[in-house]
Amino acid sequence: MDGMPDSAWSGTGLDPLGGRVLEYLVTVASADSAQVAEAVGVPVATAEAALRELVEASLALRVGGGSARWAAGPPRASLGALLARRRAELAGAEALVERLHEVYEEVSGPRAAHVVEVLEHEQEVSARYGQLLKGSTSEVLHLAKPPYVAGPRAAARDLDVSDGVRMRSVYETDGFTDAVSLETALRGTAEGGHLRLASRLPVKLVVFDRTAALLPVRGDRPAAGSLVVHSPALVEALVALFESVWERAVPVSLAGLREGLGPAHGDAVPGSAARPAVPDARTREILRLMATGMKDDTIARVLRVSRRTVQKHVSEAGAVLGARTRFQIALLAAEHGWLEGRP
Repeated sequence: MDGMPDSAWSGTGLDPLGGRVLEYLVTVASADSAQVAEAVGVPVATAEAALRELVEASLALRVGGGSARWAAGPPRASLGALLARRRAELAGAEALVERLHEVYEEVSGPRAAHVVEVLEHEQEVSARYGQLLKGSTSEVLHLAKPPYVAGPRAAARDLDVSDGVRMRSVYETDGFTDAVSLETALRGTAEGGHLRLASRLPVKLVVFDRTAALLPVRGDRPAAGSLVVHSPALVEALVALFESVWERAVPVSLAGLREGLGPAHGDAVPGSAARPAVPDARTREILRLMATGMKDDTIARVLRVSRRTVQKHVSEAGAVLGARTRFQIALLAAEHGWLEGRP
């Protein structure tokens, strides 16, 4: 017998079997249990149980005097009353959902704070940053890129870490725009820290002891606020991001940056041979920085040498390699292993 799908009957609160029995009853004046059972394909006892439920719901009625027979009630009136009750029940359920949601929203702030803190103001970000940094006991992981919220000198002061805390920092090469920027990096890695450079960083990030992480809400607008992440799963993912960037970044010798590789601003090229078969330490350092996309002026500031010295090292390396462009020099230097031996 064709009729309403079982899913349509579920919306009325009537079970599928009851729906099929009612569909049959509306097609006949009346029927006994056996006829109903045969029509819907169930045992007689099952059909009788379904008929009793329909009677209780005022959807069917018992007729006849002798043997029991059943007939459907007027569907529009009987089903209309059933649907009205269902609508009232659903309205009550919707009201309950709204009350539960209101309570949830009232406590969601404290609940969310256990996972993520939202810092809206620059002063709040700076203060929280200082707390997390001073509270670190083992390791701080740092991805630094412009634009900066605070001035470089303030950033340098903020990056001082406690004794025994290891800091690993990756700076975007565009951030090395002046001597103060270099000072920031050096202060941040002063106590046994490690510094690397990359041409582009995905995000500004600081991870404290692998238990909390600080990053801006918007990368292009650091003043728009920051997030402090406490969720172990999220912090683990951010640590993995840092390690991926760290592996691809180019190491920089901190000793060379602080003390200078040779004269601080001299133009002389170290080494006895004009075209050494194996490049010296300074040449390899210059080539590593050049491979990150750094320009000569920036490399000169980082290594505290003159721009002319940088160009002379690059030119000599190109002559040895038989390369004419910076791209060719970097490519061949990598092939010869000159960019390895990272500090």
